[in-house]
Amino acid sequence: MTKFLLWLILLVVSWPLAILALVFYPIVWLLLLPFRLLGLTVGAVFELLRALIHLPARVLRGPNR
Repeated sequence: MTKFLLWLILLVVSWPLAILALVFYPIVWLLLLPFRLLGLTVGAVFELLRALIHLPARVLRGPNR
């Protein structure tokens, strides 16, 4: 919603720039998509390492009560 309101303000201030932003937004989104996927993968790897490091403590703690 915020992006839409900002676009409306840009439309009022400068409509050619708003139309240009409307055209280039999907292109920029597609270009940034691999970086989002890379960030998701790196976050998952860190969570896996965290789980592996904490595994011995969870095993020694025993079953949940």
